[in-house]
Amino acid sequence: MQYIPNILFVIALVAGIGYFTKNIRKVIRNIRLGKDVDRSDNKGARWKNMAMIALGQSKMVRRPIAGILHIVVYLGFIIINLEVLEIIIDGIFGTHRVFAPLGSFYDFLIGSFEILALLVLVSVVLFWIRRNVINIRRFKTLKGWPKNDGNIILYFEVVLMTLFLTMNAADLQLQAIGAEHYIKAGAYPVSQYISPLFGGVSEGSLIILERTAWWLHILGILVFLNYLYFSKHLHILLAFPNTFFADLKPKGEFDNLEAVTKEVMLMMDPNADPFAAPAEDEEAGEPEKFGASDVMDLNWAQLLNSYTCTECGRCTSECPANQTGKKLSPRKIMMDTRDRLQEVGANIDKNGSFVDDGKQLLNDYITAEELWACTSCNACVEACPVSISPLSIIMDMRRYLVMEQSAAPSDLNNMMSNIENNGAPWPFNQMDRLNWSNE
Repeated sequence: MQYIPNILFVIALVAGIGYFTKNIRKVIRNIRLGKDVDRSDNKGARWKNMAMIALGQSKMVRRPIAGILHIVVYLGFIIINLEVLEIIIDGIFGTHRVFAPLGSFYDFLIGSFEILALLVLVSVVLFWIRRNVINIRRFKTLKGWPKNDGNIILYFEVVLMTLFLTMNAADLQLQAIGAEHYIKAGAYPVSQYISPLFGGVSEGSLIILERTAWWLHILGILVFLNYLYFSKHLHILLAFPNTFFADLKPKGEFDNLEAVTKEVMLMMDPNADPFAAPAEDEEAGEPEKFGASDVMDLNWAQLLNSYTCTECGRCTSECPANQTGKKLSPRKIMMDTRDRLQEVGANIDKNGSFVDDGKQLLNDYITAEELWACTSCNACVEACPVSISPLSIIMDMRRYLVMEQSAAPSDLNNMMSNIENNGAPWPFNQMDRLNWSNE
């Protein structure tokens, strides 16, 4: 009977980690649906980006209030959960505070965890006020699940920190009365003020309270871990690879399409026979699609971007098109891409492989009006705290509209025709360009 709690703990631990692993494998599979792209260059710069942006939160503090609060929650939550290692060992082997022999260092750790827990609680309350009371514009536009998801994660953090402090307060009281197995260990700068509330409680009831808070704390962490898959807060994990694999090219530099480059080279070769296809291309099959109309046409780094999106709205708040009332929202571009990717993933789960569902990212999720509203200024890319590029998706979808559907706006079509015919965007013959100088 004495081993039943240990067995139950191991079952819960294996189930929680197993379910999380299963879902993360789906995320990886979905990301790999994208086209291949080489992001293995300049590893030094990539490691630096990850250290500065994902770990160091350097782009978060550009908005100091939100940045500092986020750092407190981020560091507090990560550091406090170092105690999870002790909880796991205690749960498996039936020990209690197994690291207590570390002495004064253990006291320092527990004391630091408690101070951070209090700071996290304060920060989370301020975040909730910002999202729900002050109604900052970039949060106000979120409706339904995205808005609820942001609040749910805040409630999670409040519950977990409260359970942590309650567990310590009950433990401290049990230490004070000399309860068996509850050795004197740890420093409790916060829960020492909660502990007197349990002063008149019996030893048996205190043990039940401490054990209940302990179990709920670790089970809550496992539930939180698995909730990430369904939440925008998957960025807690994906921000690290996303910043590492971010595009290091200068902003504004776009990739050339290999198929188009070959055509241009052929046109410029005076000895080339345009009617004779190269031998290696004779069995090439269907030509590659220009641009992107669905998530499978994007590259894997863009799909990783979509899963990493924090939905913070900084990109949209910096977007000049959005500020002037245009329909474009870079945040929506990323959310729509992720929603479509999730839909494709669910299709694969159901059928074993993707079965055409008559839908695509273009038109069913993102409209041409949104795409053409973009000024390609890169403000959204610069503003993103985790190195996401909505612009790269917008430009690939524009390529599809222009090169596959000839669906560019009339003004753009006129400009391209002028360039083709006159060598300039203006509707004037090359011979007439300097006529203004004679007037």
